[in-house]
Parts: sequence; structure tokens; C-alpha cells
Amino acid sequence: MLALGLWGLDRGGMWGDEGVTFLVGRRTVPQIWHLLHGVDAVHGLYYLLMHALLVIRPGEVTLRLPSVLGAAATAGLVAALGVRLARPRVGLWAGLLYAITPLTGHYAQEGRSYALVAAGVTGATLLLVRALEGRSWWPYGAVLAATSLLHEFAVLVLCAHALTLAAARVPRAVWAGWGRAAGVVGGVLLPLAWVSQRQSGQVAWLRVPDRDTTERLARDFLAVTPTGVVFWTSVLLILAGLGAGRLTSVALPLLVVPPVILLTVSQYRPLFHERYVLYALAGAPLLAAAGADRLVGAVGRLRQGGRRVPSGRHVAVTPALAGVERHPQRHPQRHPQRHPQRHPQRHPQLVGAPIASAHRSGADRTTGAASRPPSPPRPPARATPPARCSPHRAHLVTLAGVLAVAVPFLHGLPAYRNDRSAAHRPENLAAVSALVGSEMRPGDPVLFLPSFWRVTALAYPGPFRGVRDLALEESGARSGTLSGREVAPRELRERLAGVDRVWIVAQSNLLPSRWVPGDPADRVKLDVVDGEFARRQEYVRGRVKLALYIRRMPPQPMRPLRPAPVTAPAPVTAPASTTAPASPSPARP
Repeated sequence: MLALGLWGLDRGGMWGDEGVTFLVGRRTVPQIWHLLHGVDAVHGLYYLLMHALLVIRPGEVTLRLPSVLGAAATAGLVAALGVRLARPRVGLWAGLLYAITPLTGHYAQEGRSYALVAAGVTGATLLLVRALEGRSWWPYGAVLAATSLLHEFAVLVLCAHALTLAAARVPRAVWAGWGRAAGVVGGVLLPLAWVSQRQSGQVAWLRVPDRDTTERLARDFLAVTPTGVVFWTSVLLILAGLGAGRLTSVALPLLVVPPVILLTVSQYRPLFHERYVLYALAGAPLLAAAGADRLVGAVGRLRQGGRRVPSGRHVAVTPALAGVERHPQRHPQRHPQRHPQRHPQRHPQLVGAPIASAHRSGADRTTGAASRPPSPPRPPARATPPARCSPHRAHLVTLAGVLAVAVPFLHGLPAYRNDRSAAHRPENLAAVSALVGSEMRPGDPVLFLPSFWRVTALAYPGPFRGVRDLALEESGARSGTLSGREVAPRELRERLAGVDRVWIVAQSNLLPSRWVPGDPADRVKLDVVDGEFARRQEYVRGRVKLALYIRRMPPQPMRPLRPAPVTAPAPVTAPASTTAPASPSPARP
């Protein structure tokens, strides 16, 4: 995952959201704090983290490096979950599947918080499993609280974890410990939720998710490629993995519950985007790897004539019998009945064993009295010894699984390469700024429509030096806004009245458009430019375009034509004759 994340990390341009991270991260801490009172409170902790990094070395690689490290950590944590809940090769396969998923690689190279949130949620899930084995709940609560401050929708994983506890049928003491940790998470998140509720207008661009949204999410989450044989093979493996017992009780709620909750809520108040629940993706490779492991086990049993091939999972009756019954003296750490001081009571539902109270008498179960130590396990009947797979063959199976993971990766290599180009992002602010440097002259007036696209000049200020920003009144750092405070609509009209040409950095689907901006200054820009100017040049780069508009010549009033004076023709008179008339001459032909 680290190698894939570093591949093509400096793609030569930031897009809009990355530009926001870059410009906010380079502000001072008081300026960031001022900004969070008005916008982007949900990203406040992430901006402070990026400030600490960008102060050292500002640049696109530094901007995206935390996401790369977060994705690499998530892949390792997915593998750790697979090892803990199943066996090492399941963890290896699951981690590799997570690493080559295109959606993972996409957000691993994005200067936003979503890859870090995925790492935090996966780490909290691993800590949940450890807590259910008898460890403290406070690390779980601390990690999940910090992750929720990175993005508040991470709190939805609490519902997935609650379903895991319900599936494991844990006792009340476990519910109490988890409830205290969840209460800490809610208490830490409550102030942020209250502030972000007042800033909910920032997500007004989201739409109600429909069937296509759900289908696209499923295709992006469930497989390495969204169509073809690889996709359906992944789906079948996930279905096979649903019978993996304790792994399913952890991975399936993680995969399903957060997206379903957000999709349902968004039917009434649109809040859904796939990046907000990116952390749920970790459940899919776990289930697919478990399904592949079950398939390998079924094939092995067929080859052994129906005898069961040990899968390496805990198949004993109690936690004390973790597959080492033959040589207990070599594994004292796996026999808590011989070393009780090292092994507090664990919850057998999550370690693949029946409830420990099954060894108690009926009176002990009802009264809660201390139970007697479990009787030694009976050795398996010698008549039907279990067939065991040789270590060499097990290694070959693991290697075959790794090679099988490489096949869809090589199949999708062109798509991975395309995703590393700046053209694959919604826009390339560096390309727009380069156009500004080549086309605009010093002193040229410029407008940003809507004002958010001033982030282009703030992320790449060099080409914009010397141009006149007609609408800007106060910079974003001083005003506590992202892109600055603009002048009043009336003053903006006056400024536009004094120019005959103006450059527009605008959203590509505007001008002409039926969109009515909510900001009064943006409405003035749209009305004046669309009504009084004509487009002369245009360059489109994704969602952003740079266009030159020239003022139309006002219509000249038509002057009435003056009629030419009409003069009467002079009468023709015969000249007076002083002699007698001559005889008539012969007629002319």
C-alpha cells in the first residue's frame, strides 16, 4: 500500500478541495481558529495537523503524504484483523486486497482527511476485538474519539460495533465497558456536532442518493474492478465469507451499517458521499479473504476424502485449547488453566469457542457462583485422526492466493495509471493558473464566479500577481473565510462599469446558465457579465474555465435620413428667330 501510494504522488496539480487544505494549512493557528468559527469546523483537527506539516515543507507531496501513510496503516490493520479473527494467510490476503482496491489508492493520494479516518476506524475496530478479549476499553474510546474529530461521520461505526457485540452475545459487563467508551466518544464529539450543524450549508450541493448511487457504491466497495469476471468472483467470495463466524460478526457490520445509515438519512436530508464512509471499505477484503480461505479448506477436504483439514483457527472446546492439545507443555501461554495469572477471563464468543459457562452446573449459571475449573479435554479418537496439511503445502496455498490477488491488479493497471494523472481529478488548479500566466496581462481585471474559485489564485499565486481582483475587499486570512470577503453588490456594479474587458475564472457550467447564486455579489457578476459582455476566448480545465469577456458595443441610435431637395425642371422654350422660317427639310430617318 505504501508503494502504491507513493507511485505518482506528485502529479503536478491540486484540485479544489486539496487547494483548500493547502491554503488553510499555511495560515497561522489563530487564523485557522478564526476560520473554524464560520466554515469547515468538521475539518478543524485535520487542518491543524496539516499546518504542522506544511510549515516544515509546503508542497503537494507534503500535502498528500499523511493520506499515503494513513492508507498504508489501514492496510496493515486490516491484515492484523484477519490474523486475529481467522489465520495469518487470511490477514495477508485481506491486506493485499485492500491495498489494490482502486478506491483506496484514489483517496490515498488526496490531500484530505478520509484515508486517516479509515486508519482510525480500523484501528478502533482492532482495539474493540482486543477489549472483548479482556483488555481495557479506554484505548478503544480514545482512538475513536480522535478519529471522530477528524471527521464526525466516523461516529457511525459505533452502530456497527454495537451490532458486533449483539452478534457475540456478550454479557452485561462488556456492554457496560463499551457503553462508557461510547459515551466518551459522544461527549467529545458533541461540541463539534453543534458547531457543524450551524455550517450545514456547506454541503447543500449534495443530492438525494438514488439507485445509481447505491449501485456505484457497491461496485466500488466490493471488488477491485467494478465489472467483469473479477467483480463477480469477489462477490461470490464475499458471500462465501459470510460463514466465517467471528470474522463475519466484525467485518459485515463494518461494511454495511455506516453506509446504510447515511444513505437512509440522506433520503430526508442529503449528507451522503462515498468518501464520508470510506472506512467501511475495510470489511469487504476481510470477507473476501475469509471466503477464499473457506474455499481452500473445502477443496482440501475433498482431496482428503471427506476428512477435515485443520484450518488453523481455534477449534477447541474452550480458549485453553487453541489447537495445541498434543503438546501443552510447549505452549503454556495457550493454556490459561495452567497459568491463570497470565490469562484473565476472555469472552469465548470472539475466540471461536462456546460460552465458558457451558462447563458450569445449572446452579452455578443461575446463581453466578464461581465455577469449577474445566475438566481436561478428551483426546480425539485414534480411529479417525484429523488429516493435517503439510507446512510446505500450506505455504504454496498462501503463495497461490498472493498470485491470485496480483491478477486483478495487473488487469486494472491502466486504470491505476490514469488515476495518478492530474486530469483524472475534478479540476487541475495548476493548469488554470498556467493559463492565467500565459494569457492575462498585468493590470487585467479578473472575477471569480463563484467566489470559491479564488482558491486557484491562493493555491498558485504566482501567475495572478499584477492582475486586479475586482470583487475582493478583504483577504480570507483576515476575514476568517476561505476565499475572502467581497465588496457590496452596488460597488461591484460600479467597478464593472469602468472596464471594457474582464477575465472570468468560473465553474465550467456557468455563463450561460440558469443557476441563481445565493451570494448577492455572485448574482451581480453573473447578471452583468452575461448581459453586457460577450465571450471572446475560453479554456476549460475540468470543472473550472478561464474565459475572456469583451463589453458589447452599445446600440447606436438610428439617425433619420434627410430627403434630398426636389427642384422643378426648367421649361424648355424654342429660341426666338429673327429670320423667316426656312422651308422644311426632308424628314430624318
